[in-house]
Amino acid sequence: MKKSALILLALLAAATFGLGEETSFRTVRMPDAKGKPKKAVLTFSDKDKAVEVRPAKSGDSVSIPYSQIDKCAYEYTTERTMVLTDAKNHWLEIDYHDQDARKVLVLRMEKKDYLRILDAVKAHTGTDVEILGNADKRHEKIWRR
Repeated sequence: MKKSALILLALLAAATFGLGEETSFRTVRMPDAKGKPKKAVLTFSDKDKAVEVRPAKSGDSVSIPYSQIDKCAYEYTTERTMVLTDAKNHWLEIDYHDQDARKVLVLRMEKKDYLRILDAVKAHTGTDVEILGNADKRHEKIWRR
């Protein structure tokens, strides 16, 4: 009887802590007012039911309620660097509406976190991430590993 009561208590505690879960990523960059990429923190807040992006230092935060997200898309681009190597950039685009206005938030993600961020988008918002351009082949290769 004591074991079953402890198990029940543990399950109840796990269910309670599961509500209002937050998942954060500190490796994204968002454009500032001048369009320059600045370090930011991306948070999926189940308690507030919103995607929140806060600049690491100063600047305006963005909070997008899950219910206002129209679509999310992933794309990666390559660019030549000075030493003739290719730099890959991973992008997350969140299209949403605020009253009658359509808005777009574009974030640059780090290589080490972009798959976890894409998983978090689906897990927290319920929105499938659309894979754009040549990212589809690369994304499928990585998922099969």
